[in-house]
Amino acid sequence: MGEESKVFTLSEVAEHNSNKDCWLVIGGKVYDVTKFLEDHPGGDDVLLSATGKDATDDFEDVGHSSTARAMMDEMYVGDIDSATIPTKVKYTPPKQPHYDHDKTSDFVVKIFQFLVPLLILGLAVGIRFYTKSSSE
Repeated sequence: MGEESKVFTLSEVAEHNSNKDCWLVIGGKVYDVTKFLEDHPGGDDVLLSATGKDATDDFEDVGHSSTARAMMDEMYVGDIDSATIPTKVKYTPPKQPHYDHDKTSDFVVKIFQFLVPLLILGLAVGIRFYTKSSSE
């Protein structure tokens, strides 16, 4: 018969959070990555920052190779008690009053954006002709 794996709580795993003793929770399993800290391509800070929490999303987001996944078998120390991992809460944005977009004000702004430059141009041309005609 096969051995039963040890089951750890998240608080037990969180105690292993230094460069001399580092454990991670990935996919419901606990891994002792202490010996791998120096060799990790992303640096030891990446692994140390993932201690004390479920690092599954961090691990999956990077897109580790099959070789990296195979190496994890050697680091496996047990399973995590899933009841000790906080459940993720789906973000719901706060309720806000309905924004009634006033299309009339957009139209007025666009008219001004068109007319003000024309007015400035007309004024500049008028002043130019006025000063030219009065000097003759």
